[in-house]
Formats: sequence, structure tokens, C-alpha cells
Amino acid sequence: MGAFPEFGLEKFVEAAGDAIIAANADGLIVFWNSAAERIFGYARNEALGQSLDLIIPERLRKRHREGYRQAMRTGRTRYGSEVLRVPAVHRDGRPLSIAFTVALLFSSNAKVQTIVSIIRDETARWNEERALRKRLAALEAKE
Repeated sequence: MGAFPEFGLEKFVEAAGDAIIAANADGLIVFWNSAAERIFGYARNEALGQSLDLIIPERLRKRHREGYRQAMRTGRTRYGSEVLRVPAVHRDGRPLSIAFTVALLFSSNAKVQTIVSIIRDETARWNEERALRKRLAALEAKE
């Protein structure tokens, strides 16, 4: 049936370089792959059952909850194909810059049951771009 039946979906998801995180209707984490452990610093057993607030900066939590509830209620999100770039936070408190898309998984009665995010850590790229913007601004100021 699948493209790689000899490997299985679970092995594929674990081998992915991007974090794959799933949360239930209440925003509690129900899936956390190895890349999520590496990117965010929480072991799977520490993340499972916790709120997504675990990786969301405090100042953005309210806005995230509102958007999450709306996606659960309406069954729609624009981030299924549009990449969202936002700040996140590592277990040790350091800021991260992440990019992600989401997939809404529906139950048999057509209600959103789970939201899955595929997340890439773009912190290094974001820091490089910020440094380049500062250098460019400094050069332009000299002119």
C-alpha cells in the first residue's frame, strides 16, 4: 500500500530531521518524535501529556491558544500549506526561531481530533539574516 512498506510509518517519522509533534483537542502533546527532543530539549516522556505551552514563549501563549481553538472549532487553518515562522523556546530557556506547517486530523464525525505540526529549527539562519541586516544598515548609515 505505502511507498516504503518495508520500513513502516513509525520508522519514517522517527528518522525525520524535522520535529513532528501532535496535540489533541485540549492542546496536550500526544506525539513527540526524536527530532522534537533534539530541537526543544525535552525527552519524549517529559513532553507527552504536557501543554504546547512547553515550547511557546509566554508572551505568545494566549494568541496561540486562540488560534488553536479556532482551528479545532472550524476545521480550517491556513498553515497547512503556508509556512508559519515564529519564536519558540528551548527547555533551557534559550529562544528558538522555528518554521512549521500543520495538518488537521479529523475523526469519523468530521471534527478535528488532532493537530500535527512539522517543525524546522531555523534559529541559525534567522541569526545570520539578522546579523546581515545589521551590517547592511550600518553600511547604509555611513553613506
